Amino acid sequence: MITSRIIKFLSTAALVVGFSTIVHAQATRTWVSGVGDDANPCSRTAPCKTFAGAISKTATGGEINVLDPGGFGGVTITKAISIISECIEAGVLVSGTNAIIINTPAAAKVLLQGLDIEGLGTGLQAVHIISASKVTVQRCSIRNFTLNAVNIAGPAGTRTVVVDCFLYGNTGGVNVGSAGVANVGLVMGTVMDNNSSFSTQIANTSTLFIGQSRLLGSPNAFTIAAGGTVSSFGDNSLQGAGLPTTTPGNK
Repeated sequence: MITSRIIKFLSTAALVVGFSTIVHAQATRTWVSGVGDDANPCSRTAPCKTFAGAISKTATGGEINVLDPGGFGGVTITKAISIISECIEAGVLVSGTNAIIINTPAAAKVLLQGLDIEGLGTGLQAVHIISASKVTVQRCSIRNFTLNAVNIAGPAGTRTVVVDCFLYGNTGGVNVGSAGVANVGLVMGTVMDNNSSFSTQIANTSTLFIGQSRLLGSPNAFTIAAGGTVSSFGDNSLQGAGLPTTTPGNK
């Protein structure tokens, strides 16, 4: 009887220790490196190799930081998180698929900063936002995707900020919303060049605010569905069908 109790106690203790290890395996700040390994804990001294490898070891609301140059692969983001690279080559290169999918709880916020996202002419969506409260795409270069550089697909109320980015050679630049889903996009200080269908597209019930940006080389600077709204301000330059070249305060 005593032996049985001892075994039960030891088994329970082992379970608690194991659970504690799993919980504490997630850090608020993790690191990736071009020479890292996803078997690592993603610490500063033992970084991971890919964003996908690091995200499972990063706590909700935490950060994945880029330690040195590398290609870190596509990733599906399912929780509030920031992926940040400061002045370091942080490549996301994909072929025939989406690069970054954001499908988080409705209240979650996501930041993508300083990423170089390449679709090789076969990638689908570069940043595909399915669910989030707010997504910020900052200082990113997004090129050569067959669909959109930034695709805001919902749900209603999703707010996406694209700031200081370069969107080149995709089919679409920024697509705000889908039919019947009201989303909000804010584009600031961004260059959209030579996207083959449109620079921006706004679905019915959705809104785009745009300022200090350059929309060039596309047949349509703005494609606006009935009921969609664009508010343009702050020295934009436009080329292609859509709203005329704007001055501050023009809507």
